[in-house]
Amino acid sequence: MVPLTDYLRAQGLAGDEAIAVAPLTGGQSNPTFRVTAGDRAYVLRKKPAGQLAASAHAIDREYRVMQALQGSDVPVPRMLAYCEDETILGTPFYVMEFLQGRVFMDPALPGSTPAERGAIYREMGRVIAALHSVDPVAVGLADYGRTGQYVQRQIDRWSRQCRALSVPLDDDMRKLMDWLSAHVPPGDETTLVHGDYRIDNLVFHPTEARVIGVLDWELSTLGNPLADLAYHCMAWNVPPALWRGMGGLDLPALGIPTEAQYLADYSAATGRDVQGHWSFYMAYNLFRMAAILYGIAQRAADGSAASADAEETGRKAGPLARLGWEWAQRPDE
Repeated sequence: MVPLTDYLRAQGLAGDEAIAVAPLTGGQSNPTFRVTAGDRAYVLRKKPAGQLAASAHAIDREYRVMQALQGSDVPVPRMLAYCEDETILGTPFYVMEFLQGRVFMDPALPGSTPAERGAIYREMGRVIAALHSVDPVAVGLADYGRTGQYVQRQIDRWSRQCRALSVPLDDDMRKLMDWLSAHVPPGDETTLVHGDYRIDNLVFHPTEARVIGVLDWELSTLGNPLADLAYHCMAWNVPPALWRGMGGLDLPALGIPTEAQYLADYSAATGRDVQGHWSFYMAYNLFRMAAILYGIAQRAADGSAASADAEETGRKAGPLARLGWEWAQRPDE
């Protein structure tokens, strides 16, 4: 605690008051903490300890992209400090402002009225459309990722990482790896993508249906906007019992737009055609989500997971892979 206190004081983020650090919920990948210094509050996010997969836990990229988006139509917290000195906390970390607002863990938004749900979903759709409309060159992110063949490179990357794991992979996951590589759609638009855009990675205003911060940018890069959008839209297709979804729920009764309505609003906002190859993009994202969860299962097996429920979370990888394989068998939409 003393090295961190000294660091925060050197950055002008604390005075003589005592520093308190408490873990925040979530953060399967990178340990995340609330830091208080008197009446000031910050969020500290650090790399986990232990053996890490190549290119994983890229908190330096998180810091860079949120710094670049300051003042844009994509709301992000203010970045305050980035530290590579591993003698302070054992791994690199960054400090950003703490956003006082609401985080919704359940996409069905229990406790909200139908009108409130509709407003929240319209705002969520507005923000992802704004993200995919950012000019990477204009915000200093021209070199933030490679241009072209994003989906193929992602399939190769996650397949390679999965094959390197010691935890067993389900047969459907192995079939998905081969099928996806053989069915990548033509066309290859490149935009800034979040990589993990979902409702529980957004902070909403305490009382308004307004996003005040998009969080968890670890997987962001330059990539395919439709792949990014389809990841977000998994929530419409995954059952609640499996993974943070609302598949099978009565969305009109809840006041939540159907996937078709949501996609139509996105198209109107961006001018981007989302028709065609939707089954591929959904299968691809279920594969990618399963790959991430296999990685969490591996960290649980190794004893290096950031979250206490990592083992339970990792067990969802197989069912997600099976659902992805089902999408792969559908006629493309």
